[in-house]
Amino acid sequence: MFDFFNVKKSYENVSADAFKKLFDEHPNAVILDVRTKEEFKQGAIRGAVNLDLIGGSFKQEIAKMDKDKTYFVYCRSGNRSGQACKLMGDLGFKNLYNLSGGIMNNTF
Repeated sequence: MFDFFNVKKSYENVSADAFKKLFDEHPNAVILDVRTKEEFKQGAIRGAVNLDLIGGSFKQEIAKMDKDKTYFVYCRSGNRSGQACKLMGDLGFKNLYNLSGGIMNNTF
């Protein structure tokens, strides 16, 4: 029988403080902003790479990325970035952190 409550996530949801602290501990990590280009232009975390989750080519673009790197993923509210982390985990990425609450509830 499948237990929905024991499904292991391939990523960790972290607070803004933990997101910043962990990023400082991983100097070669990538900050991935999965919002639209329009949202990204309105303001983003410094150094972030924009890859729109709903833009149509997300899976193709992440398939080209280094699965062994550490990725810090965020969006506006934390929903799309959680979806992105799930997709990335399914493709074999191991070091994924999702910003809980997204940037709308956090300051950088």
